[in-house]
Amino acid sequence: MKLKFLGIAVLIMIFSCKTGEETEIITDTQENLTQFVNPFIGTDGPGNTYPGATTPYGMVQLSPDIGIGGWDRIAGYFYQDSIISGFSHMHLTGTGAGDLYDILVMPTNSRFSERIADNNYKPFSKFSHEQEEASPGYYSVQLLDYDIKAELTATPRTGIQRFTFPKDSLSQIHVDLGYALNWDKATDTHIKVINDSVIEGYRKSTGWAKDQRVYFVMKFSKPFQEFEILEDDEVISAKEITAKNTKIILNYKTTSEEQIIVKTGVSSANIKGAYTSLDTEAKDFNFDNYRKNADEIWESELQKIKIKTPKKDQKSVFYTMMYQSMLAPTLLSDPNGNYKGANDSIENASGFKRYDTFSLWDTFRAAHPLFTIIQQEKVPDFIKSMLAHYNETGLLPVWSMQGNETNMMLGYHSVPVIVDAYFKGFDFDTELAYEACKASAMTNTRKIDVFAEKGYVPAEDEEGDWSVSKTLEYAYDDWCIAMFAKDLGKEEDYQYFLKRSENWKNTFDTKTTFFRPKDENGEFLPDFQSKDYSMYYSESNAWQYNFFVPQDIPGLIEKTGGKERFTQKLDSMFSWFPKEDENLPIFSTGMIGQYAHGNEPSHHVAYLYDYVGKASETQKLVRKIMTEQYKNEPNGHCGNEDCGQMSSWFIFSSMGFYPVNPAQGVYMLGAPLFESAEIKLANGGNFSIKTSNFAEENQFVAKVKLNGKELDRAYITHKEIMAGGELLFEMSSEPVNKVLETPQPNTIY
Repeated sequence: MKLKFLGIAVLIMIFSCKTGEETEIITDTQENLTQFVNPFIGTDGPGNTYPGATTPYGMVQLSPDIGIGGWDRIAGYFYQDSIISGFSHMHLTGTGAGDLYDILVMPTNSRFSERIADNNYKPFSKFSHEQEEASPGYYSVQLLDYDIKAELTATPRTGIQRFTFPKDSLSQIHVDLGYALNWDKATDTHIKVINDSVIEGYRKSTGWAKDQRVYFVMKFSKPFQEFEILEDDEVISAKEITAKNTKIILNYKTTSEEQIIVKTGVSSANIKGAYTSLDTEAKDFNFDNYRKNADEIWESELQKIKIKTPKKDQKSVFYTMMYQSMLAPTLLSDPNGNYKGANDSIENASGFKRYDTFSLWDTFRAAHPLFTIIQQEKVPDFIKSMLAHYNETGLLPVWSMQGNETNMMLGYHSVPVIVDAYFKGFDFDTELAYEACKASAMTNTRKIDVFAEKGYVPAEDEEGDWSVSKTLEYAYDDWCIAMFAKDLGKEEDYQYFLKRSENWKNTFDTKTTFFRPKDENGEFLPDFQSKDYSMYYSESNAWQYNFFVPQDIPGLIEKTGGKERFTQKLDSMFSWFPKEDENLPIFSTGMIGQYAHGNEPSHHVAYLYDYVGKASETQKLVRKIMTEQYKNEPNGHCGNEDCGQMSSWFIFSSMGFYPVNPAQGVYMLGAPLFESAEIKLANGGNFSIKTSNFAEENQFVAKVKLNGKELDRAYITHKEIMAGGELLFEMSSEPVNKVLETPQPNTIY
């Protein structure tokens, strides 16, 4: 354990007349938390994370690329592989989408020249995890075939690479703009040699996001002796080229242990913005300073929540989840405020930073509520970015990235994010926000108009139907708009959207007590099997969507047949396991019965026992998920990390509460994983989560006190957290179940 001290002042505090507990707290505040982050968590198995260098919510994600496509390498890197084909500047974190991989850089020399078809005959090198390292804002690896050490770090809009070469008369740096992987494909690339130390250009590409643009300028600490520009692997005699598949190779003579630093500034708008990125964020070639600065930025962010646990692996999981919760959204605007808009024009963000990479079907559930606690300074910019997308397209983002709408997944889940931020008091244009929410709910796209007319989305025999899921998710988003309208005094809209929010009832079958697909005539489709992963449910089955009515859990309980029947249904959810010979889809992972923690629709379900007076079941299940499905190892995620959602679930749950309804301003209580945790609030105060009778075997909660007063309810409010104070859990080895007050429907707290 490495501790940082503030010299004599700290020594005085330690040896002054303080209690043991106070002394420990003082010492612990100096602990360097970045040491616990393991960026390799999720790089093996289904996590789809990357281990490379970035800053919180940064535009650049500089990370190694294996160079071979496939589901396992969606983020460019897969822990089980043994080669590296370069380091590209942009990556998605924990998604199922094979996109980005822009501006690949690879150092080589004369020691190795083998090529293989698997990576499209790109240069590559073997590597070993024993000579590989990753920490927040830093990555390094020894390229064994060349004996070149590659190190990566980043600022928000620049990537900095340091290559330590052996002695060689033909050391090279390859910059490959035609390199593409998975769904990504270059459509137009440009390289221009400015002088012997500077190149500039752009890469335009298509893939999941159809019109991606990255402008760059790249500066080198050592002038290159010669260069070769290639089009489709053929050398072109020119200093400048524009084509689909371009590449430049820079030649050097290097001495033993000679270091060459490459810094790359980027912009989605123009070359000028890329230069400004470099000029404002990376003026010199001091790699160690950039690494140190990145580490300090991450340290400041991680210090926002301090936990107390003797278990290093638990600490590593928690702070890695903190780290991964801050990898998206990502910056889109350059230092001049310019960015490629979702209308394909160059736009300017005036008075705010424009962000994108909004994986909203995932992140509306827990990541954005977490931001409202620990990222209060960024939440207004996130909302303003969504509203900018609305101004550019007429709709709020669904799943946007790189100034594009992908329309992936379903719902209009910008709405709960905006409504939640509104009720929590964040500053943005309220009338514009309401206009955007309403417009997104009144569009004729994605069957929203049919949902509004019929009260449900009819099933159609086509891939991606998702009719049941759409009905449930549209109904939830409409509830959020209803609450927004009510608070703004828009009574007619309130009544209209409140009625639409009850459309979930129209697909509920009281016979089977499941949500089922209906045809155009309102008849349930025959041959229903609750465990089937059919096209009518989005990446799920009827079990996993059976509990998605976060706006009205009491109403769902009543529809199911009352608390006893609802409890039985929950019990069955967590106990009816798939058979060994069942062929589960790729997204059904982290299974506990029919509960799939590896996919988002299940994430709130364990907390629903709170609503039926069985809090001990919530406490037991949440503990099981936290300890069995999050590990301090490369295969440490049970499913796609999904841009911060999987990690945010853990952060909330480990502190003892979770937002079942992400826009209601309340958090349902579970049980903390740690002896204590302290949230540093933006106003300078603290909210402390403490325990009594804390022990491994005491996983249940006997009672909860807020600021010394025992709670007679199963939730705390956002306002109570932000006011500061202490939440005390009295732990027990035996289940303690009480009938506690639960949040009222149609109420914002």
